[in-house]
Amino acid sequence: MTDEAFAQADPDWLALISAAREWLSGPVGQFLLEEERRMLEDELGRFFGGYLVHYGPSAQTPPSAPQVQRNVRLGAPLPGVEIVCEEQAWPLSEHAADVVVLQHGLDFCLSPHGLLREAASSVRPGGHLLIVGINPWSSWGLRHVFAHDALRQARCISASRVGDWLNLLGFALEKRRFGCYRPPLASPKWQARLAGWERKAGDWQLSGGGFYLLVARKIAVGLRPVRQARREPMGKLIPLPMAKVNRRHIEP
Repeated sequence: MTDEAFAQADPDWLALISAAREWLSGPVGQFLLEEERRMLEDELGRFFGGYLVHYGPSAQTPPSAPQVQRNVRLGAPLPGVEIVCEEQAWPLSEHAADVVVLQHGLDFCLSPHGLLREAASSVRPGGHLLIVGINPWSSWGLRHVFAHDALRQARCISASRVGDWLNLLGFALEKRRFGCYRPPLASPKWQARLAGWERKAGDWQLSGGGFYLLVARKIAVGLRPVRQARREPMGKLIPLPMAKVNRRHIEP
């Protein structure tokens, strides 16, 4: 079944997702994912409902929402994915999910607008869309420019631009958080030395974090009938007698 799905999927998309998964499985990618996990678990703990949908290239089991009944992973035909689909063809009905998480989905995709529209349409009115992306204005974004691995292929769309897209799709941005202020170094010793800076910068929520997390709520627009303007009764028009002009008394 997986081989059949591989054969039918877009080869460029599969190559991109596979390369991203491999990079995220390395030491630098794992460090980034662990920082993201702490923040995601903190946010997901306050949501509840029937379904949470997670989309992203990571091979790790994604953070779950304890108060959501069913957590589902969808995406490329790779191990750990429960529902196989392409980025612009989610097999979900409109308004099917209470929470949708795009974890580096926009970073590694062929069409960011198409993927975001697909995710947005799956969220019910009043539900939430969480987006995790690599911050281009950080040391991680700088590494992306000079990288020779899969990080080079990341789009690194800024948080402000994604926020504008969400606004156009009918979402209200509730929260924007940053994390992972330590540079993308594979050395555990250097990461340990910079742990103090990580705590301070995280408390200050500086905008130079390696990743951002956007939490947006889908605005529920209720339809209500337009009230007809009340028409006040008007008085009847009564014809008035016309004044007669006596031409004899008109002086030339």
